Amino acid sequence: MPPTVRERSLLAAAFVDAALRYWLTVFPRVNRGMRHWQDRAGQIPDPALRRIALDSLRKRGNIEGAAAFAAFAPRPHRAAVVRALVAFQAAYNYADMLSEQPHVQAIANGRRLHEALLVALDPDAPQLDYYAHHPQHDDDGYLQEMVDTCRAALSTLPSYAAVAQSARIAAERIVTFQSLNVGKAQGDHVALSRWAREETPSGADLEWWETAAAAGSSLGVHVLIAAAADAELQQTEIAAIDDAYFPWIGALHSLLDNIVDIQEDAITDQRSLVSYYASPAQAAARLQVLAVKAVSCARALPHGARHAIILAAMAGNYLSAPEANAPDVKAVSQSVREAIGDLATPTLLVFKLRHLGGGASADPVGIGGQTATETPAAGEGWNIEAQDPATVRVAE
Repeated sequence: MPPTVRERSLLAAAFVDAALRYWLTVFPRVNRGMRHWQDRAGQIPDPALRRIALDSLRKRGNIEGAAAFAAFAPRPHRAAVVRALVAFQAAYNYADMLSEQPHVQAIANGRRLHEALLVALDPDAPQLDYYAHHPQHDDDGYLQEMVDTCRAALSTLPSYAAVAQSARIAAERIVTFQSLNVGKAQGDHVALSRWAREETPSGADLEWWETAAAAGSSLGVHVLIAAAADAELQQTEIAAIDDAYFPWIGALHSLLDNIVDIQEDAITDQRSLVSYYASPAQAAARLQVLAVKAVSCARALPHGARHAIILAAMAGNYLSAPEANAPDVKAVSQSVREAIGDLATPTLLVFKLRHLGGGASADPVGIGGQTATETPAAGEGWNIEAQDPATVRVAE
């Protein structure tokens, strides 16, 4: 059911309030956090690790997007929420880029690197040797410091104990997704598809790659960290958040990232999950279904306006990217924009202004892509063959 005039007015007011909170109280803290991690990355002794760490921090869009959840945290805990979110997403970016490097033990290496995210959510867990399967090791404690920064901040949040289990379950999905989402040269997606089918909620009617996309999204962790700042948080709200963000909001999140990166992925070793759709038309139809469901779930949550604003901001970040208007994905962008509704216009305007100013990065999930040096022809990267991962060959 579309929102009423009164609901639109309330949503518009909430959007303005959220924007003011973000730019005045969250964004300055993000900048300070980014400067700290850039300084630390620059001190890493190993040149390969130092380069990857610095490159991963240049994906500011997903770190700023993570911190956006802090705009709704109570003021006394907002700074801690920002610290936790920035450290968690920066660690995700770094582990992701490390695991994309060619490796004979790609699955084991990817899993151990991303286990930093599990430790970051557990104040009592021992630190691991995250580089156990990686050729480089000497980061001067950089990744461990990110982990410790995140969990130290989490330990100050009044309801973190209540969300900890759900947050770790969401992070475990990320770890498994990242370890199984190997590049073309390192294997296929048979194991990923088998696992994703098992993870698909009963009755969800999702394709396996849509569930896999949801598993790779960090939004489910971000929203729980922010919710932990509420001293009166109830278990019923935590359960509702879990069901909304996995799979619906998370799937839309990751697949929009894939849409923006589809041409880039076509010329790298990265597999694009949207390539399993038979055509751009099918992708547009399916992402509209996901977007409609995501909006409905967001609005139905306690404090639904907050979740609707975050969802619209996430979509706006992607849809404002120049890649979202490429001929082969324009229909997808339009279908999602229509599903987002009234909030699509102001959020798109904000992010288009940021893109014009060079202030936004186009990888807000942290699970995709390297910098492209050439652009393939329109339509490359879409699979037009069978959709069974045992037989499918992603178009090259």
